[in-house]
Amino acid sequence: MAASTLIVILMANSYGIHAAPISHNEEITNRYFSTLVAGAQPKLAELTLFFSMMPKGGDLHHHYSGAMYAEQYLEWVDRQHYCVNKVTYAIETDKALIDAERAKTPGQRNCLSSAEVLADNAIYRELLQHWSDKDFSNHGAIQPPPDRQFFDTFGYFDPVSTSNNNAGLLLLKQRAIQENLSYIETMLELGPMIEDANFDAKVLQAGVDRDALSAQMAALTTALEQDREFNRKIDNYLADIRASSAGVDDAQFTMRYQAFVLRLLSPSQVFSSLLAAFKAASQSDLVVGVNIVGAENLNVSMRDYSLHMQMFKFLKAKYPRVKLALHAGELALGMVPPEGLTFHIREAIDVAGANRIGHGIDLAHETDAIGIMKKMRERGIPVEINLSSNEFILGVKDESHPVTLYRKYGVPFVLSTDDPGVSRNNLSGEYVLFASRYKTDYAEVKKLSYDSLRYSFLSEVDKKRLLKALDGRFAKFEAEIADLVKSEAGKK
Repeated sequence: MAASTLIVILMANSYGIHAAPISHNEEITNRYFSTLVAGAQPKLAELTLFFSMMPKGGDLHHHYSGAMYAEQYLEWVDRQHYCVNKVTYAIETDKALIDAERAKTPGQRNCLSSAEVLADNAIYRELLQHWSDKDFSNHGAIQPPPDRQFFDTFGYFDPVSTSNNNAGLLLLKQRAIQENLSYIETMLELGPMIEDANFDAKVLQAGVDRDALSAQMAALTTALEQDREFNRKIDNYLADIRASSAGVDDAQFTMRYQAFVLRLLSPSQVFSSLLAAFKAASQSDLVVGVNIVGAENLNVSMRDYSLHMQMFKFLKAKYPRVKLALHAGELALGMVPPEGLTFHIREAIDVAGANRIGHGIDLAHETDAIGIMKKMRERGIPVEINLSSNEFILGVKDESHPVTLYRKYGVPFVLSTDDPGVSRNNLSGEYVLFASRYKTDYAEVKKLSYDSLRYSFLSEVDKKRLLKALDGRFAKFEAEIADLVKSEAGKK
């Protein structure tokens, strides 16, 4: 036996692998992975390398505006001919104000171009801290609560967040390909809406029953469906989706879009936006689902939660083929009175008819949590787990995270990023967090990659195409890991 062959056998045996079946690359990868997570301290650098290389099927809980990094938004400030207020860090859009600021000498300006922001390291660093979660946990400045810090970021970059969608989506595509991610299902744009004070008054009145509520929703639906301007807005919405997605899909990467509504608005705005979202999803193969976003613990969010679920139920009956991925249970103890933690996930499933649940953090406080998980398991309703986001916004991590319950009771779940630009994370990092925090094996993380396509809202044709491609990508990856093991053995 050659010396090099003996070394390979000895090295392989150190990973618990026999040299003879080294062509069984999946088993080699499984054993190799077990060495990375074994012991009290998982090998984080090696796990990062492993998951950066590993094919990830999809990222199913993904907000476009929160996915872009602040640095990119800063670049777009100049493209839109805006400027950044160096005191408030808000983007100024008023042309007269901007012209007046540009007439001043550089030292007198309060509103800066991107180049001027970048030239002042202190201002640049503070802008990143306002426009994202950067540095929040590693410095001693006076800070807002983490959840407010997170949600406030969107107000800073909102003036430019939807002005360059195609360029932004193409950038996200390149980042996805770089980390071996083949699919993103992103929440791109808020559905168009109207406001109706009469509708608001009637649905918010004390003691309104479901029949009366349904009558009000039916009447507003009829009015909106006959409203030429409202339908024109939906047509424009779909045209914008088509223009934004130009050049994104190819053999390496696919992207689809969820229409979403904002739960912080008036009932008529939420309902009309929902109707537009359902109509858009029923008319376009690019729009694969509908979602609802916004902090759940705010007054309007809590007051109208059950009302919103009734709205989903009403429209789901009208558009039964439209898929729903609902933010539900993004709450932790102390954020709202205890009774506010008891029903969000349940109503999203039982009333609204959710096909997927986003976050699902307050599970342990929900009434009949065991029954909810049984229902999710039997119906195949997965939960979208966002570890970085849940830790920052809610302070929920490690063994306090309900992913431990979802795993124990067999509820399907997927890993996702939520807002990778604001949180400054990526999907590979979410896999690292999962693998390093919870006792897992290669079979489970590989299944998570496949499940992120299986539970996507893609058409069956596209789903089969991407799953088949994922088979090939995993075969290549496992061969690379087998070669890595062999190479490491050769160095011993």
